[in-house]
Amino acid sequence: MNYRIINAPLPEVLHMLERRMPPDMRTRMRDRSFDAIALIQTSVPDLFFYADLAQKASSVFTVELFGSCPQHISTLAVFGDTSAVTAAVQAIEASQNQTGFHG
Repeated sequence: MNYRIINAPLPEVLHMLERRMPPDMRTRMRDRSFDAIALIQTSVPDLFFYADLAQKASSVFTVELFGSCPQHISTLAVFGDTSAVTAAVQAIEASQNQTGFHG
């Protein structure tokens, strides 16, 4: 998992991200304001797991971004206020020590 957090994203950055979102998510995003964005590049199964975990950990809005190689690597955007995005990323990092494969 690779990630970056953008604090106080500029409108141009938000516009770039909007172009990579499904139309219904663009509409939902425009009704909100965000102080920070975490961009998390990961596998497809982890993307869904992390989106669920992030939303349960804090008050954030998550979106899968198009444009990555969807068979192997995808990008999750986590939008919210700075503390919520930080809490979501911390929850995701904490889950790195857990595995979904039990043998």
